[in-house]
Amino acid sequence: MILKLIKATTAASAAAWSAIWTFPSILLSAFVIAWAAEAAQFLMSQGLALAILAWLQTLPEFAVEAVIAWQAGKDPTQMHLAIANFTGSLRLLVGLGWPMIYFVAAAFGWRRERRFISVQLDAEHSVEVFGLFLPIAYFTFIWWKGTLSLWDALPLTGSYVLYLWILWKIPPRDDEGEALDDLGIVPRTVLKMPPRRRNAAIWILFLAGGAILCFAAHPFLNSMLAIATTLGVSNFVFVQWVAPFLSEFPEKLSAFYWARKVKTANVALMNMVSSNINQWSILSAMIPVIFVISAGEIRPLVFDSHQRAEILLTILQSFLGFLLLLNLELKLHEALILFVFWLVQFAVPSWRGPMIYVYLAWCIVELVRLVMSRQAPAAWRGLRTTLGERFT
Repeated sequence: MILKLIKATTAASAAAWSAIWTFPSILLSAFVIAWAAEAAQFLMSQGLALAILAWLQTLPEFAVEAVIAWQAGKDPTQMHLAIANFTGSLRLLVGLGWPMIYFVAAAFGWRRERRFISVQLDAEHSVEVFGLFLPIAYFTFIWWKGTLSLWDALPLTGSYVLYLWILWKIPPRDDEGEALDDLGIVPRTVLKMPPRRRNAAIWILFLAGGAILCFAAHPFLNSMLAIATTLGVSNFVFVQWVAPFLSEFPEKLSAFYWARKVKTANVALMNMVSSNINQWSILSAMIPVIFVISAGEIRPLVFDSHQRAEILLTILQSFLGFLLLLNLELKLHEALILFVFWLVQFAVPSWRGPMIYVYLAWCIVELVRLVMSRQAPAAWRGLRTTLGERFT
């Protein structure tokens, strides 16, 4: 017994110490992938470049969720952890990630202009805004019926494929000359290369950053789990908040990298929105697939009342984020609303039930304001323009 305890303690200590090399590796991968995305937006649509970036950045989240879904298939009592990780990661992105982008951009903008800026989105970013709406709308149906089945994976995947297909049709940016000076030294150097070397360099950056991330992500999460266990953090809290925060760390680094430039804060925000779309659609579609394979039979994940409440809270938070982006900008009071609402339900878990009604009420306020304006929101006009240019 003593020998087992010594071995467990030694293993936990070794896992914790691995943070010394895994953290710098995660840091490096975030910047390498961000450089690739910055250069790639001149060869494909910015949205498609960010979608690729989001795929690579959410690989750790996919890995964590796949392990939890597999365990839930073997042991149904572990199902609550799958929902905890899924909802926690999404709420972190909208409640912490989006406001962080605004506050970083606002801080650097204040230093230059002595005023509070708003993060302005381009018309083509309407695709991402409405790309977020589709899986949220379908997940409202999933919440209503109280199950997530193998068949739900089809429309969720379909919404993501449609989103990628539209992004594929959007041409790359045509202002490379004037925008080149705004880029960092690495993407600027890559774009000055001859076409074949430039294309190869971009893919090498994407693949190298993804490889580093894949290699370091699992040990990084294990090291953080060991540290959290040492500090007495419960498994549920770790799965819902700590693990998602760590698995989303590359996204937050890339977002900070872009937001501090102010002019590219919209790219940072769309990076986060792309990750939201990724997780609402393709990641949630993966959960029942892994669950069924692990269970060895076709059966759905059935939600209890607590899990349904967590899902509804997450849906309403993301829907509020969607409503706030319909004007194609993120303002100070909107970033504060998202952050404060998230902070309340994070800091005081017993208030999550009442916060459902707070989110719902604010969504209704935004919908009423939208109707009272008597004009189509900027994102809808931008979407029609973007689709009209590509498909007519």
